[in-house]
Amino acid sequence: FIDNESMVKDVIMEHGVYPMPIGSKGVAMVDARDIAEVAAIELIRRDAAPGKLPMETINVVGPDTLTGLDVARIWSDLLGRPVAYGGDDPGAFEQNMASFMPKWTAYEMRLMAERYVSDGMIPEIDDVVRLTSILGRPLHT
Repeated sequence: FIDNESMVKDVIMEHGVYPMPIGSKGVAMVDARDIAEVAAIELIRRDAAPGKLPMETINVVGPDTLTGLDVARIWSDLLGRPVAYGGDDPGAFEQNMASFMPKWTAYEMRLMAERYVSDGMIPEIDDVVRLTSILGRPLHT
């Protein structure tokens, strides 16, 4: 979720480093408001349908696929000073996270980061177009 950026803001502000190991493949971070709105629209649509609708999967993604370097650059531009990307080491990320959160949470965060680094979170080609159509507006950035 792009909303999680607020959780790392202090690290970025104090140390000038974007700490999330999201890799170089790209992650399409979604805004929680878009998730909620798509869910509401689709639940209302299904409830109002004259009959049972077939099961459907909607990939809810963000508008841009960003790498770790991209996100560090965005923070740099926003702050007007350099922000470095902390790199692609989920193990070191887990160790750092375990110093201030439960070890099981740090472990789960590492697993997520490993997947971002190895595979990214890249939307299907028409996901953004479909979401924009459902919402009737551009996705939040």
